[in-house]
Amino acid sequence: MIHFFRCSLMLAFFMVFYSADAQVTKWKDMHKVVKGETIYGISRKYGITEEQLRTANPEMNTPGYKLKKGNFIFIPYATEAEAVAAADKVVTRGNEKADVRKRAIRMGVMLPLHNVDGDGRRMVEYYRGLLLACDQMKREGISVDVYAWNVDINADIRMTLLNKGAEKCDIIFGPLYTKQVKPLVDFASKYGIKVVIPFSIESDAVKNYPNVFQIYQNPSFLNQEITTQFVKRFESSHPIFIDCNDPASTKGNFTTLLRKELDTRKIAYNITNINSEWKNFARSFLSNKHNVVVLNSEKSPCLNRVIMRIDSLRAANPQLQITLFGYTEWLMYAKYNIDKYCMFDTYIPAHFYYNSVSQATNALERTYKQWFRTDMQDYLPRFAITGYDHGTFFLRGLHREGSKFAGVTADKTALQTRLHFRRVGKIGGYQNTSFLFIHYNKNHSVSTINF
Repeated sequence: MIHFFRCSLMLAFFMVFYSADAQVTKWKDMHKVVKGETIYGISRKYGITEEQLRTANPEMNTPGYKLKKGNFIFIPYATEAEAVAAADKVVTRGNEKADVRKRAIRMGVMLPLHNVDGDGRRMVEYYRGLLLACDQMKREGISVDVYAWNVDINADIRMTLLNKGAEKCDIIFGPLYTKQVKPLVDFASKYGIKVVIPFSIESDAVKNYPNVFQIYQNPSFLNQEITTQFVKRFESSHPIFIDCNDPASTKGNFTTLLRKELDTRKIAYNITNINSEWKNFARSFLSNKHNVVVLNSEKSPCLNRVIMRIDSLRAANPQLQITLFGYTEWLMYAKYNIDKYCMFDTYIPAHFYYNSVSQATNALERTYKQWFRTDMQDYLPRFAITGYDHGTFFLRGLHREGSKFAGVTADKTALQTRLHFRRVGKIGGYQNTSFLFIHYNKNHSVSTINF
């Protein structure tokens, strides 16, 4: 199902229609199976081989697969030359969207937009944030046409791409699921559409497709970036690693990487255990240096135990300088631990920061409630604000720079999620490299350090 509207209209009303007559370059046609048909017979009918038909419809390779009356299957082009010729027609037709700076931007959304489960509810909120971004664009004199499709976990996105309007998009936000990425980026590449992959996926699309913008940062990438900035900021400090005996945590990947970097730079550090005897634990801290404490667990019970121990340590030695360096998960515990976070000059690396006292954030939350008659869900980050930040960043960029927009200028107006992209290799797309340190200062203020 497609929802389409122009942002100059009231956003509460959508024009809804059904269509499946637009062709895409990768698939020549759709075939509705009738009773008695076989894979061989359909292949002969369209002048293709059985192998080509099975390649276009991978489910046919499943053991025990049988054609069923009423099913739709994809018909590929018979030859590469035929596909190229079709692509040439697409380029010619694409002239109508040559300069996006001089007309309404066509924004597509291909995400699970339903109320069936958590994925759907979160993505509906994210989509609403995109709509709020469109309203902001209207205020800035930028027109946006929106095409939205409900692409759930079971959807064959190739069917979605046959819908009228898909090939006209300038930018598409989605998908949410890894299996849907390749068909979408293949389609987008043919039509010169930018694809924004907003959340976690297991895909190398950003390495191989120049039109892909990947916002999610995988843990390996983020750990390396955080390690680099940790060493720069605390190169004169004394790191202390506390083993929390938490085998289920993956934070050991970060502490191992950080220790290797410290070894390479010949920066001394100590290692202790959360259960160490008092004297051994205290011996890890230096009185003549600034101590930076790093745990190998993000769990709240581990954090609370460490806070109790270093609190006692500081009580016995008030001159001891201690900083806590944590994890994004610690933001969920901030309302309970904010006094201790500030007392211990805490730094938390994250790719977002939800500022609940920001006037701009509060204004957006009020608008959201007025429009949709509900509050934003109590998640970190707030999905509606994430959608708003993503939407304003890309829509402004397209209006300003047109098809050349690459997101390489950092966004300084984001309410929660700042974006800054870097090209991946020579043939790849763009990876978001922006993250920050959230600093809980001793004077009970909170500041952000952007990278």
